[in-house]
Amino acid sequence: MSNPQQLRYSKEHEWVSVAEDGVSTVGITEFAANALGDVVYAQLPEVGDTVTAGETCGELESTKSVSDLYAPVDGEVTEINEDVVNDPSLVNSAPFEGGWLFKVRVSEEPKDLLSADEYSEFSGS
Repeated sequence: MSNPQQLRYSKEHEWVSVAEDGVSTVGITEFAANALGDVVYAQLPEVGDTVTAGETCGELESTKSVSDLYAPVDGEVTEINEDVVNDPSLVNSAPFEGGWLFKVRVSEEPKDLLSADEYSEFSGS
């Protein structure tokens, strides 16, 4: 399992891209996707919602369990991935590409996000 170096990671197993024009993309890690099992439903925040780092902003339901989705940054949701809403299995098959969850205009990035190497050590992945 390889965690892309250009991303930052939360200890709740979400990833966030470096902001481009103030907007970052958010998803869950391959480690989290594998732990969840086959994702069958995604409840994502709505466009315009304000999310706060470390707080619940949605949930993912799998054949094994339901897991809360946590925001890795503070900001306003600008887009959700409709492809994941329509085909939640994308979270499993492409967690770092087509399985992204939402985009957020970042107002503040927490200082405790992990690098890829730090996340790999934290998760054992």
